[in-house]
Amino acid sequence: MKSSTKDKTEGTFHEVKGKIKEVAGKLSDNPELEAEGTCEKIAGKVQEKIGEVKKVWGK
Repeated sequence: MKSSTKDKTEGTFHEVKGKIKEVAGKLSDNPELEAEGTCEKIAGKVQEKIGEVKKVWGK
């Protein structure tokens, strides 16, 4: 698997995982879990963008 594809796949996974944590935190009234989910979701988006940049540059 290419590095760019791997980054995009892992980024999407972390984005989804973060969204689940965020919703679970809201439902359970747990601000720490909600914040953790938000951070993980943002990190997933960043990793996905890194994968897109690598694809453009051919790495």
